[in-house]
Amino acid sequence: MVQYSQAHFDASFGALSDPTRRGVLEQLGRADASITALAEKFHMTLTGMKKHVGVLEQAGLVTTEKVGRVRTCKLGQRGLQEEAAWIESYRHLWAARFDELDIVVEELKRKEKTNGSN
Repeated sequence: MVQYSQAHFDASFGALSDPTRRGVLEQLGRADASITALAEKFHMTLTGMKKHVGVLEQAGLVTTEKVGRVRTCKLGQRGLQEEAAWIESYRHLWAARFDELDIVVEELKRKEKTNGSN
């Protein structure tokens, strides 16, 4: 299995663990937005939104730029490809296990049907 940076993953999954931060990423996927606009959209204080954006920034998922008094947020350069690959590797593992379980269940059903008709 491919080795991933533990700190990198901790930051990414920590950032994604909060529904507001996931919502911010969705919003920024549509268009850049100021912290003020994000705070209004999510019905929270400016300070609260700054904290959420800071977590996303530390994970590299969002970048901000201050122009005058307005701090604009946009999606960061780093995507979630490594995290998606890690999740996908476990999806394959579980899919294989469920396929094996399906075989066992079908075999038990056949045996039950054979024993029931005797």
